[in-house]
Amino acid sequence: MFHEPGAAYSILQGWSQDDVVTVELLRRRRGLLLEPLPMESNKASQDSLKPESQDLPGILADDDTDNTSQIMEDTDHNYYTSKTYGPSDPMSKELWVNIDQMNKEKVKIHGILSNTHRQAARVNLSFDFPFYGHLLREITVATGGFIYTGDVVHRMLTATQYIAPLMANFDPSLSRNSTVIYFDNGTALVVQWDHVHLQDSYNQGSFTFQATLHSDGRIVFAYKEVPMQIAKISSVNHPVKIGLSDAFVVVHKIQQIPNVRRKTIYEYHRVELLKTKITNSTAVEMMPLPTCLQFTSCTSCLASQINFNCSWCHRLNRCSSGFDRHRQDWVDNSCPDETKDNTCDIINTTNLNLLTTASTDTITTRNRGTTECHSSQTPLHMPTSIPTEDDTKIALHLKDNGAAAAKSTAENSTRPLHMGLILGMILLLLVMVAIVLVTVYVYHHPSSAAGLFFIERRPSRWPAMKFRRGSGHPAYAEVEPMGQEKEGFIESEQC
Repeated sequence: MFHEPGAAYSILQGWSQDDVVTVELLRRRRGLLLEPLPMESNKASQDSLKPESQDLPGILADDDTDNTSQIMEDTDHNYYTSKTYGPSDPMSKELWVNIDQMNKEKVKIHGILSNTHRQAARVNLSFDFPFYGHLLREITVATGGFIYTGDVVHRMLTATQYIAPLMANFDPSLSRNSTVIYFDNGTALVVQWDHVHLQDSYNQGSFTFQATLHSDGRIVFAYKEVPMQIAKISSVNHPVKIGLSDAFVVVHKIQQIPNVRRKTIYEYHRVELLKTKITNSTAVEMMPLPTCLQFTSCTSCLASQINFNCSWCHRLNRCSSGFDRHRQDWVDNSCPDETKDNTCDIINTTNLNLLTTASTDTITTRNRGTTECHSSQTPLHMPTSIPTEDDTKIALHLKDNGAAAAKSTAENSTRPLHMGLILGMILLLLVMVAIVLVTVYVYHHPSSAAGLFFIERRPSRWPAMKFRRGSGHPAYAEVEPMGQEKEGFIESEQC
């Protein structure tokens, strides 16, 4: 489901139909929190997003006809600041890149894009291009006067994640003079739509404009030929936009269809430039502002003084405001809950646990009787920062003392065990000697009281015990009194 009219594009390469891709044009604005449009439940998407609005702060209305140079700051999230240069400003000519004067080997005319309508092709960059703080090495150039910057390639490229010097329904196949050219010199990429016509208004004339992406993140829109007012270009069959947009992707699993996922793209920010400012020989320069993603440590992240509320997630080792292309990872790893403390004490907490364990072992050892070091030991204070080298040595010393005391205690506990074992063996030996002596005495004195006692209780006079046969388990049978018949035989006393 799409929430604004769009134009479907065919991708020459890189488009896979394994996943279902939808685009939700929901926007988040500081201070205005509205409910998102209904959709499948997903943690990453359930946040302060709002439907796209026409009245954006920091963007002038199209009926403002002032053609002088003017700085228009993006006050929504302050990702970029922009400056528009009029036809009389020398910067307009300086920002235009004359591709005819460049190295012919590096200038490429895309044959397919120059002869088709609503087509897009992937282009690799020779440098890292920062876009909303994210480093890109691949983009998608479209015939409709814009560059798609998303990782998820789908057909509705006009919806979001774009760099659009002039997005409109251009059709290079209408004229042999229409071409799509790009040039990469290692530090900048220039994409030029040269002499392209609108499919709906061919008679209005051709447009020539370009977008330049610099390795430092700067983006320049330069316009050479604009034969009509941008505001009068029809958006019935194709969106008309000038500016930037970025979004994050949320992946949903579809239970009814195995191995197929639904990817929903949420636009979290957009820069819309004033259309009435764009005429022949004008230019717009957009400079990137710092983002949370550029900070690589917890300390620098939390101490940052920029226009974002940066938080550090220890699970991801990443600094973020919570709204960027890594939104789903941020939510799935519970980073919003972790960043409520807004501290970097996770390392200190780990070291504190180690020192506390060592001190507990020492106290336990002293309670068991190791009182030799009462006067030399000092109280252990809780650390308030990362331990120094001396703190580490103290902790190791405490662990060594605790181990030695534990070893001594173990040795002391084994001594009673050995003594009891020796006493038991002596007692058993004495019992065996007594039995031997009694046996010898009875054998040599059969008429004594002890001899008569054992003779009367000799084994031949014990009751006979018989096993029952036929069962799988041994069982005892009751014995009849001696001298009585049982089953045809007589049990008699044996002399």
